[in-house]
Amino acid sequence: MELTKKGHACVALHREGRTLVIDPGGFSEADAAVGADAILVTHEHPDHFDESRLRAALEANPAAEIWTLRSVAERISAAFPGRVHTVGDGDAFTAAGFEVEAHGELHAVIHPDIPRVTNVGYAVTAAGSGTVFHPGDALTVPGRRVDTLLLPVHAPWSKVAEVVDYVREVRPRVAYDVHDGLLSDFGHLVYGRLLGPNGPGTAGAEHTRLEPGRSVALREG
Repeated sequence: MELTKKGHACVALHREGRTLVIDPGGFSEADAAVGADAILVTHEHPDHFDESRLRAALEANPAAEIWTLRSVAERISAAFPGRVHTVGDGDAFTAAGFEVEAHGELHAVIHPDIPRVTNVGYAVTAAGSGTVFHPGDALTVPGRRVDTLLLPVHAPWSKVAEVVDYVREVRPRVAYDVHDGLLSDFGHLVYGRLLGPNGPGTAGAEHTRLEPGRSVALREG
C-alpha cells in the first residue's frame, strides 16, 4: 500500500491499482479525490468535506463510492443514489478492496460554547502494509494495533502536549502529519522538533512530514 499526502487533512492510499481517498476538503487540491475508487469522510467541517470535490470524483468515476457518517451522507446521497454509505463507530466494511474499520463518535472539543459535531476515524488495513489510522478531528485511540498514524498535528482544538501523548498512547511505528494546513514553514520546524528525537519523546514512534504530492510505501512494523 502506498500513501500520498494531499493538502491539509487529505491523503490517498493506493493498492493493486485501486485508490482510496480520505477527507478531500476545501484546503486540499481541487482534484484531490478525482481518480478515487472509494472516498472516506470523517466529518462535516469544510476542511474535511467539500461537496464539489466529492461530486467531481463521483462524476469522473461512475463506479466510485463514498463512506461517511450520517451528517455528510444526508448532504450528498440524493445526488448519487446507492453510492453513498452511512457508517459509524464499530462498523467494518470493504471499500474498493481496502478493509476498513470505523472508530470514534465525536469531534474534539474546540470550545465549550461550540457544539460538537460527529466524527469518525478510519483504520485501513492491507496485508503486508499493516494498518493506517486517520482519526479525523479527534484524538481517538482505536483500541487495535496501528502501524501508520495520520497525526492531526495542529488544530484550533489541540495543544502539542496532547499531540505527543496521543502518539504515545496509539504507539504506531510511524506518524505522518496531517491537519497541518494552518502551519507556516516556521510552525512545521517547531512541531518537527517537538515530535522528533530532540522533543519530549513519542514512545519510539518515528515522526515524519510528507510534503503535499509526496508518496511513501507503507509496511507493517
